[in-house]
Amino acid sequence: MKTNLLSGALGAEITGIDLKDSTTENWNKINNLLLEHKALFFRDQDISSEEQINLAKHFGPLEKHIYVKGREEYPEILRIIKEPDEKHQWGETWHTDVSYNPKPTKVIILRSLKIPPVGGDTMFSNMEIAYETLEDKIKDKIKDKKAVHSSLGAAAFVDAYNAMEGNGNLNEYSNIHPVVRTHPETGKKILYVNSMYTKRILDMEENESDEILDKIFRHQERLDFTCRFKWTENAVA
Repeated sequence: MKTNLLSGALGAEITGIDLKDSTTENWNKINNLLLEHKALFFRDQDISSEEQINLAKHFGPLEKHIYVKGREEYPEILRIIKEPDEKHQWGETWHTDVSYNPKPTKVIILRSLKIPPVGGDTMFSNMEIAYETLEDKIKDKIKDKKAVHSSLGAAAFVDAYNAMEGNGNLNEYSNIHPVVRTHPETGKKILYVNSMYTKRILDMEENESDEILDKIFRHQERLDFTCRFKWTENAVA
């Protein structure tokens, strides 16, 4: 097994491993690499939906999306489709997936089946480094603070997509999370706010909350915190 780094901030492409092998030993290797590199990428992994589900189950219970219909036989798997005439980009704004849920999601597994000849890259950002490099004045202001995360941003994206079927749910879901979380396995502090779903910081004047969140969001977008993955057929992230 070989590890090739995608950037200095995060991300590693792993070769010499078969994701069809869902044994505990194989998963332990993957989990340790994930904790180290934050995002992992595998090419030429012709896994089935069932094998993708089996891999995901090693990380914990699976979730269904609250707005998008999953596959009939595998409701936890969403088909992300962008037709040539679509005018919207799925997930074009920097975000933490489903941060409006009651608990943070540990892992998202993406699998490519059919890809365009150009474009379609996915970028990832390291929120551990983003917190470490945040100016001390802002760190002091957000210490022990909590923020509201709302699902309305996700609902708007589903409505905009002709190729992805909503499940008819139009309700708003919101939950409160610490602005700075501690990763349960690494013990490292990370920023847990994002421009798509985080609406305001509690116990703070609205103007101050907006100003601080705007500064954090711009800080999170620094390219030196990111890696970019160019998809190929049967790649897994």
